[in-house]
Amino acid sequence: MEKITTRPMLEACAEDTILIHAIARRVCGIAIGADLLDISMDLTACHLNGNPLKLKALLEASANDLLHDAAGIKRNLDRETGSLTNFFSPRFSK
Repeated sequence: MEKITTRPMLEACAEDTILIHAIARRVCGIAIGADLLDISMDLTACHLNGNPLKLKALLEASANDLLHDAAGIKRNLDRETGSLTNFFSPRFSK
């Protein structure tokens, strides 16, 4: 039997997209080697596929909290479904 997979949603509303890109730019300014597109896509997939984020609060978070969430999402995101694995929960989840 063929495995049925759903593709994660990756199209956020304009307001969320602006916040997500601002968060990704901030992460890239802090974390050496971070990729803007990868961070943006990971945050978007997480936010739209079962783990909505408090985007404004995340943008204003301390560097440690911001990097905790961004790195944790990157490390625990199932890229086929957009859901988080390994019981990871971002600090700035709704």
